[in-house]
Amino acid sequence: MPTYMYKAMTKTGVIVKNKVEAASKQYLIKSLKNNNLLPISIEQMAYRSGKNVKKQKKNVTDIQEIMKNVNTTQLAGKKNTLSTKEKINLYFAKTEKITPRDIVVFTQNFYLLKKANFNNIHALNTIIESTENISFRGILEDILAGVEAGENMYTTMEYYSNVFPYIYINMIKVGELSGSLTNSLEQAVKYLDDSENLNRKLRSILIPNIIQFVLLIVMLIVGTLFAIPAIQGVFDEVGTEEELPAITLWFADFMEKAVQYWYIPVLILIAIAGLIVFYVNTPKGKYNYHYFKYKMPIFGELIFALDFSRLMKAMLLNLKNGMRIQESIEVSKNVVKNYVMLSIIETSINNILIGQSWIEPFEKSGLAKPMITEMLKIGMQTDLAEMMEKLVEYMEIDIDNIMTKIMKALPQVVYAIVGVVLIFFVLVVLVPCVQVYMGNFLFSAYGV
Repeated sequence: MPTYMYKAMTKTGVIVKNKVEAASKQYLIKSLKNNNLLPISIEQMAYRSGKNVKKQKKNVTDIQEIMKNVNTTQLAGKKNTLSTKEKINLYFAKTEKITPRDIVVFTQNFYLLKKANFNNIHALNTIIESTENISFRGILEDILAGVEAGENMYTTMEYYSNVFPYIYINMIKVGELSGSLTNSLEQAVKYLDDSENLNRKLRSILIPNIIQFVLLIVMLIVGTLFAIPAIQGVFDEVGTEEELPAITLWFADFMEKAVQYWYIPVLILIAIAGLIVFYVNTPKGKYNYHYFKYKMPIFGELIFALDFSRLMKAMLLNLKNGMRIQESIEVSKNVVKNYVMLSIIETSINNILIGQSWIEPFEKSGLAKPMITEMLKIGMQTDLAEMMEKLVEYMEIDIDNIMTKIMKALPQVVYAIVGVVLIFFVLVVLVPCVQVYMGNFLFSAYGV
């Protein structure tokens, strides 16, 4: 059972500290509040496994047993009773970060153990013993405690939404509610692998070009602020009639004013960013933003295909476990976060209630390809589960093709942007430098 170090305040304002065991952080918070203690901070201690420690049959300790250990005389400022080893473990528990790789390894191991017919408790215990990340081990302890208390895994995962992705949690939720956790874990492994592969490909294209773009911008700004005034000073000193290019003079004047009145563009940018954030956080703004994500150039088609594919896979799991179409859609909609897709799904559910086609909203949205909706229509006339298996296979091929197109188009777009900046840099900075190097301004200065 996880061990927590908490600090709380009594009704009289006395600060108390103690180290207790609890099923989960949420359970401990409720326990403290029920005993008129206001939690100030709760830190999970590093996990320590001991073979000689006798485990309780149940992982939920009675509240009275927990509160027996509360020492209300241990005031703030009194010397802490933690040992040096516990302090070191607590420090690492606070500072060790949980990486996406930790989640991938956990999911892969959990999937393999479930395939080997391990139950959830046995599988989690096995994985916890081999988990090196102290912070992540503590979270797995919380999940295990919840499972032993009769809760679903996803219930505890939702408390750690900053660790587990939203889509990941809902994949586990669909698997647990439909009784196909092993298949959901397989999907989750594939989702994490595909996401990592996509991110790796995007990083390999974007990072070098972004660095190049930033360096060009820095060179442009530095050259304009320092090199151009120096060249202009040489021209003025020798008295030449030669002038710098018009675009150079314009940009130099622009940069001079931008430096002098720097707070104006900064305030404008902050105001624009604030307005965008405010608008996106409104219901209409969020809907329009999510619609833009589906229609945006390059990535829009891929984002919709990934969301729709996850929805179909979740529905397929539910249909195979005997759910009706309406129940299947109701449970499966949790794997989607996009408001546009959710609105289409809600319309689809309403259509079922009034006896109309649930496929029609997807068809009318203009986002789903005709091939997809036609396959679903044929499935409704024959065997929907079998047709959805073929649809999922088709969508995986389609997603691969879309990603291939993106990998071809994205470098061209990035190169075009970098090329424009490079041309501007040449015109503004390099052309005046070439003028100085060639020395033509000297002929004008001496009347030649």
